[in-house]
Amino acid sequence: MTTPPVSDPAPLDPWLLERLVCPMTRTPLRYDGQAQELVSDAAGLAYPIRDGVPVMLVEEARSL
Repeated sequence: MTTPPVSDPAPLDPWLLERLVCPMTRTPLRYDGQAQELVSDAAGLAYPIRDGVPVMLVEEARSL
């Protein structure tokens, strides 16, 4: 029995990335494709991307 190959996660849509802002500071976010996170340098937070969907909740963000 073989397991299917693990594919790299799809990159975040550039159109969406241009429109998303940090919910805490309202500043633009930086996409970290390797970590699958949206980073708010202003807030010092990283918001996770789960199954291709950004989770824009401060409570779910990781402190940098």
